[in-house]
Amino acid sequence: MSDAIDLSQKLSTFSDHWSPRTVAQFNACDIMVVKVHGEFVWHKHDDTDDFFLVLKGVLDIELRDRTVTLHPGQLYIVPKGVEHRPVAREEVHLLLIEPTGTPNTGDAATAAPRKVV
Repeated sequence: MSDAIDLSQKLSTFSDHWSPRTVAQFNACDIMVVKVHGEFVWHKHDDTDDFFLVLKGVLDIELRDRTVTLHPGQLYIVPKGVEHRPVAREEVHLLLIEPTGTPNTGDAATAAPRKVV
């Protein structure tokens, strides 16, 4: 990598929600930014943990037994195999890290296509 990656600039290039954009790769993982608003689907990842870092806004990660609320600068890792549902009452900007090719819904048939910015 020859230049710094400006996450705010990358986020400014799109407006759709729940459609992650890969900004870099690191050790066979995609580093992604995404804008979210509303409720995502309940899902789980059988083979990988799910990493969320809030850049802007407030995100609730609903688990079956509790809700974890994240503010800017806070992160949470959902352990593999744990059902969860991200909920954003207003637009939230996130940084995600996932093994390359991991479907965002846990199911390749329903996952958003991967895009690069």
